[in-house]
Amino acid sequence: MSQQPISRVVSLIARESQRLWTVDESEARRRLLASDVGEILDLDGSFALVAQDGERVLLARSLDRPLRYFLAKAVDGPVLIVAERIDEIAAELDRRGWANQFHPSYTRMVPAHHITTLRLIGCPDPNPVHRRFFDPARGTMSADLDLIGRRYIEAVYSELRRWLAAHDAKSPIGVPFSGGIDSGAILLCLYKLLLNEGQSAARLKAFTLSVDGDGDDARQAHDFLSRTNLEMLGEIIEVSSSDLDPLRAVAVIEDYKPLDVECAAVNLALLSGIRERYPDWRLLVDGDGGDENLKDYPIEANSELTIRSVVNNRMLYQEGWGVDSIKHSLTYSGGYSRGCVRSYACARELGFEGFSPYTR
Repeated sequence: MSQQPISRVVSLIARESQRLWTVDESEARRRLLASDVGEILDLDGSFALVAQDGERVLLARSLDRPLRYFLAKAVDGPVLIVAERIDEIAAELDRRGWANQFHPSYTRMVPAHHITTLRLIGCPDPNPVHRRFFDPARGTMSADLDLIGRRYIEAVYSELRRWLAAHDAKSPIGVPFSGGIDSGAILLCLYKLLLNEGQSAARLKAFTLSVDGDGDDARQAHDFLSRTNLEMLGEIIEVSSSDLDPLRAVAVIEDYKPLDVECAAVNLALLSGIRERYPDWRLLVDGDGGDENLKDYPIEANSELTIRSVVNNRMLYQEGWGVDSIKHSLTYSGGYSRGCVRSYACARELGFEGFSPYTR
């Protein structure tokens, strides 16, 4: 049986969801079609892109958000459906009368840091080609931990400055705040940045979740703010333990990994509390992705991990085992490339625009 080119591409990605800071979406798509990895790497902001040139379709996304696709079969040829969510793909198939073709495991996640190219798709469907556009070199710094830490925080500050410049100078900024190193660095950098840019630090709030009037995060956040003399920024969001709904979390993130479900359940409770208190609040800056950057997950908590696997796979925590590995999940991707939905989907569900400099 001869292969047929993709006859149609149906993109369900809303234009307004693109958060490109320095170019528009048409320029970003032009860069994608040119397949110049350097030009894609230079894109500032958050994006989920699809571009078509005849039989060639290319997709790419930033690390902080999902991008999925599904190949449907129509009488006149294959139809590629592209969306952020699995349920959006299912609904589109149902709308077109193709619901019997759907299964969640047939959807594919575009892996972060790669340009994914599809060509001459027919039956059987050949695998896509993934070309890396983010390829960081190893061993470029000394072993001086103080210097590494300084460069890391300087990079965080720089990304926050670029983000701040792209947004309304009057919009309030919320930081989901646990008092740990990741959200703590975000809060301190944002506070200093607002003052350095001549803007009011009163725009800034540190939102901390307290469950049943208790919790380690609330105590840790209070200690952090007290030691840095920033108590005026703190705000506690009180919820009941009954507000933590793991089944809702599974529905929102469309995933089942226990850690991501736990994070999403807590995140949804916090964001719901913020939304109830502040109906018009939009901007959030969180520390998601910081643990992955610092490889701050205990090896003993995962029987598959060894020191060798962590050291030899430079992007293990960001991308999982990698697109060339047999363990790589085609449906979910891996690492933070998979886990990004725990922040992105929750923020989207409740009408927030989220950002984390750790994913840039």
